[in-house]
Amino acid sequence: MLSRFGHRKRRRQRLRNPERTRRVLLQAAFREVYRTGFQSAGLDTILAATGVTKGALYYHFGSKDGLGYAIVEEVVANFHRDRWLVPLQRSDDKDPIDALIRIVRAMSTRPRDIKGGCPLVNLAQEMSPLDEQFRRRLERIFQAWQTAVAAALRRGQSQGTVRRDLVPEEAANFLIAMVEGYQVLAKNAQDVNVWKAGMRNIAGWLNSLRAPRRPPGVKVR
Repeated sequence: MLSRFGHRKRRRQRLRNPERTRRVLLQAAFREVYRTGFQSAGLDTILAATGVTKGALYYHFGSKDGLGYAIVEEVVANFHRDRWLVPLQRSDDKDPIDALIRIVRAMSTRPRDIKGGCPLVNLAQEMSPLDEQFRRRLERIFQAWQTAVAAALRRGQSQGTVRRDLVPEEAANFLIAMVEGYQVLAKNAQDVNVWKAGMRNIAGWLNSLRAPRRPPGVKVR
């Protein structure tokens, strides 16, 4: 009897805090989608994990598709913003090559993350061919990622730390392809060593983008 009362009390607290209810649903949905994929993700599983009613889920997101779009815009996009965009925008990172290598080396090597793969590329592979709204939202994340890396490399060129013959946009796309490609290889192999080798190779390639050392007193034109 007491436990039933406690359950009702917690449910009333969630209902009085719609922002928290929405956040709890979104996080549980992300975990389920990451585990099973969007198409296989069960709403009943999400609701069971949160103790939220189906009516509340539809109130906040409208539909399963709406929930999926929110996952892309509010979870996956924020994850990439915090991992890539924010570190690249810090004013104290004078050398963008160093900043990019630090970002890559800070990426997870936990077996569970290798098993799950990258949430962005998982959804892109699954949903971009099937749903244009998914594809456009995912494309915006890739574009923001590419723009941030290209801007950092261009800044390095102006500072004389990045090779002048480099096309920043092309190099940014190649970096993204390497990062995502190695994560797919590691996920398929279920082997963290594949990703660790990828990290070393990516760092080596980034080092090759450095401008040649100049003699003292020589200025960049």
